[in-house]
Order: sequence, then C-alpha cells, then structure tokens
Amino acid sequence: MENQSLFNKTLIGMLHVQALPGTPHNHLSMSQIIDFSLQEAEIFLDYGINTLIIENMHDIPYLNCKVGPEITSAMAIIAYELKKRFSLTLGIQILAGANKEALASAFCSGADFIRAEGFVFSHVADEGIMNSCAGQLLRYRKTIGAEHVKIITDIKKKHSAHSITADVNIVETAKAAEFFASDGVIITGCSTGVSADLTELESVKKIVNIPVLVGSGINDKNLLSYLKYADGLIIGSYFKKEGYWANEISLDRVKKIVDKYQSYSSGITSTT
Repeated sequence: MENQSLFNKTLIGMLHVQALPGTPHNHLSMSQIIDFSLQEAEIFLDYGINTLIIENMHDIPYLNCKVGPEITSAMAIIAYELKKRFSLTLGIQILAGANKEALASAFCSGADFIRAEGFVFSHVADEGIMNSCAGQLLRYRKTIGAEHVKIITDIKKKHSAHSITADVNIVETAKAAEFFASDGVIITGCSTGVSADLTELESVKKIVNIPVLVGSGINDKNLLSYLKYADGLIIGSYFKKEGYWANEISLDRVKKIVDKYQSYSSGITSTT
C-alpha cells in the first residue's frame, strides 16, 4: 500500500479503547472492552469515517516506551476483531512510545499502520526521556516481515518538552524523519485537544515528500484550514461530548465534522 493512497485528505477517528488489563483504571473484562470498541467503530463507520486508530489512552499513567505482553496482546485482539468485523483502514498506537509493541500488534492483527512516538531525536515526555527508536523499529519491522505496516511518526509531539532539541526546528525534524524512512509525520499542538500551528504545517508540507498529518486540535471551525495542507486529520477529543477525550462519542460533533468535510470534498470535485 503506497503512502499517498493510505492518506489522501483523510479523516481519521481516534478510538480510545477502555482501560486494559493490569492498568490502574481497568474495570471491564476483555470481552466488554472489545464490544465497546466495536460499538464506537461502528459509529464512525456509519458516518463515513473509514480510517481509525486504536489507542490505549485510558491506561494512565503510562509506562515509558515499554508495556507488558498483556497490553500488546489486548491491542492485537481488539484490532483483529475490528478488521474482521469491518472494512476499514486501521492504525494502532500504544502509549507511551511502545512502538515495537504496536508494530507487533499491527502485524498480527492485520492492521495497516502504527502511530509512533520518539522516532527521531530525543524529548522529555510526561513519562520521562524518550530517545530515537527509528533504527531499532525499522529493523524489527524487517525481521518479522511487516514492511507493509506503515509507521507514521509524531514530530515535536504534544505533552513533551523539546528544550533538548530547541536548535532543531520542526522542518528539520521532519526532514530527519523522512531521511530515517518514516512513512509519514504528524504535527500536534502542545497537548491533547490543542490545535497545531498552521504555519508549521505549511512549512513541513512544502519540504517533505511523505504524508503530513495533523494529530490534535481539529474542530468544525478549523477543519477546512487544515485540509488545505494536511494529508490526514486525526480527530479524537472533538468527537467526544463536550470535547473531552474520555467522554462518549457525540453524534452531533461527528456529523458536524463530516458535513464540513463533505462540503470541502464537493468543492474539490466541482472545480476539477
């Protein structure tokens, strides 16, 4: 699957799976967690959002670049059930920075891509220092024969301090990620729900030849501005009631985004 066919002005729904076994807030069985994920996925698909990412965001507080086999297995099972039930493009992110585990889950479940943190350079995240994983991650992908699973990478990611790399701007970071064979880069705001800088997005898009996605702060007011430059928009918090990531999905909010997106698509069609 070519990068540009994977993301082409794509709306991507972030599906926050319920707290997984062994994490502090877990209170559901695996069968209940799977059912919950299937129900949320069906909502997105009913509204025409056919690309999703599953993420273990309820597993707070997160471990740093390492999770137990129970988390890797759980995410693989959820992804497998989603791919079996629905026709969709699916990504996996395992917090925090558990990129090798996400790749294993994606490969075994039939998922299409992962969202990876800490691909190039170092930064200080909530969980501690994260160092570049590109070399190890791509070698692991080669070893298990998972080259078809794309690796989409955050750069200057949210919930992190970047003083260590203050002399390396986001454009240079994106160029480094491309040089290290990232399949796409993600630009975010400073935290969950905070909008990314449009100027940064435009600058990165001009300099790299891989997909550029926006990973936070998308809403019905700024959607069209980001679509002008981005290859994909990852939307999580806005789709929830009151715009808070841990709440249930708001059908009205999903409809607002889809309506805006369809008006954009109609405009593109009418001018071609």
